[in-house]
Amino acid sequence: MTTSDLLGGLVPPTAIPPTAVPPTALPSAVTEATAAAPPEATAPRPSPSAPSSPSASNATGFSPEKAREDVPILHRTVNGRPLVWLDNAATTQKPRQVIEALAVYYATANSNIHRGAHTLAREATEAYEGGRAAIASFLGAQSPDSVVFTRGTTEAVNLVAQSWGRANLGPGDEILVPELEHHSDIVPWQRIAAERRARVVPVPLLPDGTIDQDAYADLLSYRTQLVAISHASNTLGTVPPVREMTALAHRYDARVLIDGAQAVAHTPVDVTDLDADFYAFSGHKIFGPTGIGALYAKPEVLASMPPWQGGGNMIDSVSFDETTYAPDPHRFEAGTGHISGVVGLAAALDWLTGFGREAVAAYEDQLMAYAVQSLATVPGLELLGPAADRIGVLTFTLTGFDAATIADWLDKDGIAIRAGHHCAQPALAHYGLTDAARASLALYNTAEEVDQLTASLHDLQHSGVGKAE
Repeated sequence: MTTSDLLGGLVPPTAIPPTAVPPTALPSAVTEATAAAPPEATAPRPSPSAPSSPSASNATGFSPEKAREDVPILHRTVNGRPLVWLDNAATTQKPRQVIEALAVYYATANSNIHRGAHTLAREATEAYEGGRAAIASFLGAQSPDSVVFTRGTTEAVNLVAQSWGRANLGPGDEILVPELEHHSDIVPWQRIAAERRARVVPVPLLPDGTIDQDAYADLLSYRTQLVAISHASNTLGTVPPVREMTALAHRYDARVLIDGAQAVAHTPVDVTDLDADFYAFSGHKIFGPTGIGALYAKPEVLASMPPWQGGGNMIDSVSFDETTYAPDPHRFEAGTGHISGVVGLAAALDWLTGFGREAVAAYEDQLMAYAVQSLATVPGLELLGPAADRIGVLTFTLTGFDAATIADWLDKDGIAIRAGHHCAQPALAHYGLTDAARASLALYNTAEEVDQLTASLHDLQHSGVGKAE
């Protein structure tokens, strides 16, 4: 299902604006971007064995330039340099198709959904429920009714913890959580475990940043009620063998929640093949709007869960004697949902799948390999977690420089990366660190941008600016 299907007939194609926001409303730096000629990129210093550029030998059938043409923000400047967006694990940039879908919705179909008798209510409801069907198809779910809209992955995990967890956890029960996890897949379980007198059990990592599978197998028992695991790490990029880990957990009748926030933009997902009990992701990590995400749950699991929040939309009937609830998934969606967010997310999925998921994944694998080789030429740079199976996340330290200094230096060259603990303090503690620098790749990044990152880090090393004594 395409965005055109969702918004079909609402406006003629000629009425769709080229951008959702008129140029005069944008910051001056953005409007200057189109007028300013981009400065010549600094070439990386020669290395004994220069890596082979994927753009020069790419046989995947995917061109990052096609994606870049659609993303307006990539054509602005920062500090007089073309923006190099390497903070994709924090959030991805939005194609014009998403921006325009939001504008079209608000300009032509804005209404509250469900129960409305008028035309706009019907159109908004069709777009909203059409978005649910699109997400179910994208995830390989068998029914749209197994998809619950949330604000994102964090709210989805909290929903499972507060609904399923409160109904199923008891004294002595265990929740297995690898040390690899994002805080949003640790803290909700700690909170419900404390309330239900259950226990969160960490699963250790190996030196390469992979989950210790022997330890995982040993920790599983019939006390294990749930395993919470990321499909890909936001800090190390590690891709655990989630299908095999899920199958092993199911031998002990444990449920499995997979945090797909970092995976969905990089690899095709099939929740049926994974046999996941729960799968959560965020729209803004996959080129969609902020504030929208989804939780997939197996139909029989969802049917067994009590509502989490109460209010409008999630009820069937209300009286002071008795309240009955709407069928799944609506009883988990109290209040007015993020309708425009659903429209924008559907447009993002349509845009991404239009390139061919396998072709995009193959290109990103090539770009990641190139980046690893390129960064290896920087003296004193150490990449964390050299796992064989990983997405394009490059978390690193640079001898003599703290993460904030690295990020500030790169920003002066127009390069955006992330510095800090990346909401994954246990994973960094595994390496004896409290913070690190992180560059993260997406389909619109290029080998030339990797070259600019490497060159700027070489320059930082030679400058000595901010170097610790």
